[in-house]
Amino acid sequence: MYVRRLCAPSHIQRQCASRLGPLQRRWAQVEDVRFLVTHHRSDKVAEKYHDKLQRKAREEGLQSVEELKAVYKGRAQSHRPSDPPPNHRATSPFPPPPPAPTPVTSHGHSLASSTLPSSTPPGLKTLSSYLDLEKTLELPPKEIEYIWRLRHASSPTSLCAVLQSGTYNWIARTARKHPQFILPLPREGSAGAEIHFLQWAFPGPDTVTIVFTHLAEYKLRGEFSQPHTTITMHTELLQEKDLVLMLGQVVEGRGVSVEDARLLVLCLQRFYAIQQDGDSGRQKLLEMFSEGNTAFRIEELVEEAEKIV
Repeated sequence: MYVRRLCAPSHIQRQCASRLGPLQRRWAQVEDVRFLVTHHRSDKVAEKYHDKLQRKAREEGLQSVEELKAVYKGRAQSHRPSDPPPNHRATSPFPPPPPAPTPVTSHGHSLASSTLPSSTPPGLKTLSSYLDLEKTLELPPKEIEYIWRLRHASSPTSLCAVLQSGTYNWIARTARKHPQFILPLPREGSAGAEIHFLQWAFPGPDTVTIVFTHLAEYKLRGEFSQPHTTITMHTELLQEKDLVLMLGQVVEGRGVSVEDARLLVLCLQRFYAIQQDGDSGRQKLLEMFSEGNTAFRIEELVEEAEKIV
């Protein structure tokens, strides 16, 4: 099964913490524990084992215990392990930064394949896991959309949508520039909104994923946070049919309903399709958040989101 951890730059974590106030934490106090090492005097050790060392020296063809010590010291240094080869050196547990944005063609079609993974990671589901691609390519776009929605209509925890190539490419290009962001989710009967953290990834040549988690949990657990919603976009039909098939899964019991997730996806689309919509306010918020600009305000984010929903 393909599993990906959440990870965001430190300035984003600090920024989110400063905007949303303090969070209750349990701190573990670390004590300075020192080990007591008892050292025996070397002269007493030598005196105790002098006869055995002398006998060993004669067996080795040496004249004294000092010569024996020198020989074994040289052997120990010669058997000392060397540095591991470069491909075995420890690497950072965190994923590399997202690749630079890739321009689209004049028709708004595919991103350059050089920026995408050349193979699909084990456990990552592609479109062929759901549809027979060879037969699907023979169908018109409207029929493909109907089949895709019908296939997932019976699942109470799934989200299903179809994007046109133009919309998808605007969103994907923005996602490469701004792979992390936060979105508000209005809550009835309470002041303000609940904030959610999102992160994009491009794990396969034809697969794009977005994970959502509660910002409060992300502040507490960082990259080990458990997403409540995962969105996958399949781009196998992008070239031939100008379609991108989207499938989302909401995890039950994590405080978010399917309707909540649908609102988050709608808000995400409006923020990330900014070049197409021509909204400078949303673009400014994305840029400020990615840069860690201290002028970024949650209140402005909520105001922009309210215009959408």
